[in-house]
Parts: sequence; structure tokens; C-alpha cells
Amino acid sequence: MEHVTEGSWESLPVPLHPQVLGALQELGFPYMTPVQSATIPLFMKNKDVAAEAVTGSGKTLAFVIPILEILLRREEKLKKCQVGAIIITPTRELAVQIDEVLSHFTKHFPQFSQILWIGGRNPGEDVEKFKAQGGNIIVATPGRLEDMFRRKAEGLDLASCVKSLDVLVLDEADRLLDMGFEASINTILEFLPKQRRTGLFSATQTQEVENLVRAGLRNPVRISVKEKGVAASSTQKTPSRLENYYMVCKADEKFNQLVHFLRNHKQEKHLVFFSTCACVEYYGKALEALVKRVTILCIHGKMKYKRNKIFMEFRKLQNGILVCTDVMARGIDIPEVNWVLQYDPPSNASAFVHRCGRTARIGHGGSALVFLLPMEESYVKFLAINQKCPLQEMRLQKNTADLLPELKAMALADRAVFEKGMKAFVSYVQAYVKHECNLIFRLKDLDFASLARGFALLKMPKMPELKGKQFPDFVPVDVNTDTIPFKDKVREKQRQKVLEQKRKERTENEGRRKFIKNKAWSKQKAKREKKKKMNEKRKREEGSDIEDEDMEELLNDTRLLKKFKKGKITEEEFEKGLLTSGRRTIKTDFRISDLENDC
Repeated sequence: MEHVTEGSWESLPVPLHPQVLGALQELGFPYMTPVQSATIPLFMKNKDVAAEAVTGSGKTLAFVIPILEILLRREEKLKKCQVGAIIITPTRELAVQIDEVLSHFTKHFPQFSQILWIGGRNPGEDVEKFKAQGGNIIVATPGRLEDMFRRKAEGLDLASCVKSLDVLVLDEADRLLDMGFEASINTILEFLPKQRRTGLFSATQTQEVENLVRAGLRNPVRISVKEKGVAASSTQKTPSRLENYYMVCKADEKFNQLVHFLRNHKQEKHLVFFSTCACVEYYGKALEALVKRVTILCIHGKMKYKRNKIFMEFRKLQNGILVCTDVMARGIDIPEVNWVLQYDPPSNASAFVHRCGRTARIGHGGSALVFLLPMEESYVKFLAINQKCPLQEMRLQKNTADLLPELKAMALADRAVFEKGMKAFVSYVQAYVKHECNLIFRLKDLDFASLARGFALLKMPKMPELKGKQFPDFVPVDVNTDTIPFKDKVREKQRQKVLEQKRKERTENEGRRKFIKNKAWSKQKAKREKKKKMNEKRKREEGSDIEDEDMEELLNDTRLLKKFKKGKITEEEFEKGLLTSGRRTIKTDFRISDLENDC
């Protein structure tokens, strides 16, 4: 491990409490990182801070230590239900992690109570726990914290409890705003006292964060900690000890390349990122079957109650694979991650940096690899310019086994796998459309046939993006997919019951004449009007600056001009025709040459 340090804790201009120093020694942190040495003195001197530092640089201790020191220096000691500090973070996993780090310090200070408020738990139990044990320091996700301010009817007057607040910390501030928590953050800020210390911590500073800095901080000190040497001059946003690679391969080769890589690195710890929850579900199942003798876990944002358990289980593993979405991309500190594999590039460039930052943390080495389709290769240059994140090419691995027939066999044997594959494909295409870098990730350039083969689909799904397209390079399996059963007998029994019900309904309705209810004239008119508006909107979006009526007039004028040139009408008749079409009312100094230019 390479130590990236800025001196010992004792060298700080503001001395730390002896028990805080003792806790740091227990955790094995004898030295500060640059972001800690820059932030802690300012925060402890009652300055608002907006700190930007690369991922894995020790930002958590940069706000946990000042919080404790500020609360220890309070003239009036906090009562049980008085809140002295709030830490807001975008995901449950990150909140759990911060709560765990904080507990290493608060165990030395029994006068402080801490509480964790996150989704996936019973809010009523959270209320009762706060009333019984208090919570001088709250670690929370925005949605749950906002909800707690509305629990006055249950005996929790949190608005009164936070009047004693000294410190507010927004961790991963840019992600808080990206995930749509802006309204929740604004609601929470309205309840908090203006006289407080506020800290914003993130690996990237966006315009939205800049706006939040102006709104929520009072004369903030801006701290930007960069890597030393070459990284400092290029403002590189990833740790210098991170080796970043990319691999260009076709859509129907990508899965084989991934499995080959994982089979050759079984003794290491990997994070494998996918673009959607459905892709995690499908490929997680596939990897479980095809990569033997290694622990494979899956985690994504739609999991309600299992996420914390899975996260803690993976943290304890010496080696294994965690298949995940961007829910694991920010701030999560998992010990000794060797490789971050990005099967799908993220929807925005800053998320790429955060994904890579799950490895090579605080002085450790690590590697990251992103798989790109041939038409996406220019993304490498884009990342180098936009995110100051240089990548080196990794060649295609040789002698890879073709595992797609095995994956197809799994789909034919179990309807659950078949349905997961179809959902994964649909979700992938829909996510691709929404990519922020849409000049590189263009749907029209996507080879759907190759992509479907890469997903080992038995047939093409029906979806708007594929409407009217032909795929001669994709050969569907000659099987009626309706006959594929679930391996789970309970699910299959339920499915057969539904199918039988549908068959009965069809039989009963066969002899009946279908009654089509005539729509009211007013509804038909409204539908026509709506369609007309939609057409007009589409034309505006496509950049057309000629309205339908203008187009008709222009065509009419063109016909008149042709007749005049051929001598079929006189100049007087031509002028009269223009007046009738309305052109004279628009251009009083109209000439024949003008119309020729228009045409």
C-alpha cells in the first residue's frame, strides 16, 4: 500500500481530543490524507466548506472528526433528543457505511447518541427508537429524513429537535441532486437553523452543486484536492494508482469475454456494473450458472429489504463478484476490490469516474475495465477530455468459449430465465436512448441483431424501438415460447391456471359478435385536434420553420410563377393570384424575383 499522507494528526493547527486520536489509532490511520488536512482545520474553525476530492481520498473522516470536535466544544451539552449534527447521503449503503465509521468514535463518547434513518425499514420503529434512545447525530437518506419531519402526529417533533443543530453535511452532493432529491433537500433545509456549519463533499462539482453551495452555505471555503505530479497538472479525477482499461468487442462477444475474464480471476474481488436492474437480475443469474466455485451476489435499487444484508455480506468476502447498478457507484468503501468491470458504460461521464473509484482507495492499487461496442470507441477520447480520465486498451482475450448456447438452453428450460432475458434487453435499449452522451451512444447505430444474440434471446421482443425493422442476421429459435415452463412448480401451476382462464374466455366469446361502441363526435374531434397539435410539435422539434398554411401558399405561388413563365397567365393575373393567396399582406414590396428565391 502506498501512503498518501499530509502529516500526523497531532500536526493539525487545532488539537484533536485525545479519545478521537485513540480511535484513529485503533482504525489504523496514523496519518492524514490531503483532503483531511485541508478540510478539518477549516471546519473546526466554524467555516462552511465545499470540498472536491478524487474518490477514495478519505472524505468520510474529513467530516466525521470535525462533527465530533464541534459537538465536544459546545458550551451547553446536548440533551437526549436534541440533534447536533445531520449527515445526508444519497444511498442506504453509503449511510450504513458512514454510520459504521461514526460508531468507532462515538463508542468513546457515551454522551453522544447516533441514529441511522434509511429506506427499507419500518419508519414507525425509527420514530420509537429516536424517542427511546435519542439521536444527537443523525445519518440519513433524504427521503427518510424528510418523512421524519412529518411524524409529529406520532409524537416526533423533529422540527423542534433540530433547533440545536450545529453541523449539516451533504455527502456525495452531486449525486443527491442527480437522483432527484433536490426537492427533499430544499424541504429539509427549511426546517434547519440558519446559524450552522455546512459541508458539501463530492468527487465532482457540478453546476447543480454550485447552485446548492450558493443557496445553503454562508461564505464557503472551496477545497479542491487533486492528485500529485502529472495528475495535478491534468486535474485527473481518478486515483493515480488506478489502472484504467477499455476493451472493444461486438455485442455478441461481450458476455463471453466477461465470463472468460472472471474465470481467470476467481481469487480476486470484483464489482460488475450493468446499466439497469433487469440486466443485473438476468446476467447475475447467468454468471451464477457459468462461473463456478465463486460467490456471486446481486444488488440493485429495486431491492427493498435485502440490500443491506447483501452489501454487508460482500464486504466480508475475501473474493467474489458483486453484480450491481449505479446504486453501488458512489462513496461505497468495500475493502480490497481488485477489479471494477463496467459491462455497460454509465449514462453520464461523471458516473464513470465514481464507478472506477470503488477500487484503488486510500493508497491501495486497483484496476478498472469498461467494455465498449465498436461504434462507442470514441467514448475513450471523450473521457480523456471531459473527465481527465485516460484509458489504455486491453486486447480481446483469446480462446474464449462460446457460452451463449448454454444461456439459450437455460432460457428454454426455465421461463424465469427467458422472461428475465427479454426484460433485460428491453431495459438496456430504453436506457441506451437516455444516454447523456448521445452523439456517441446513438440508438440508430446499434446492431440489434448482434445485441439480441449477445443477450441469448430466443426471439425478438415487441417494443416501439424495433417497430418496422427487419433483422435477417438474427434467427429466432423454432419453439413456441408460450410452452416454456417455469422451473418453479408453484409459478408454473399459477401460469397454467391463468392460461386456462384465458382459453375459456376465448371459447365463450368465439360465437359472439364483437360490439364496437361508437365514439362520441366530440371525442373524435378532440382526438383529431390532439393529433394535429402533435404533428405541429414534431415539425417544430425537427427544425421546420414553415407552417402548413405557409407551405400551401408557397406551393400555390410556385404554380402561379410557372404558369406566368410559360405565358399561360398575364402579369396582372399573376399579381391578382398572389393577393388572393395572402402573400401581399405579408410582403408589401414583393417582387417576382423574391418568389423565385423562395422556391
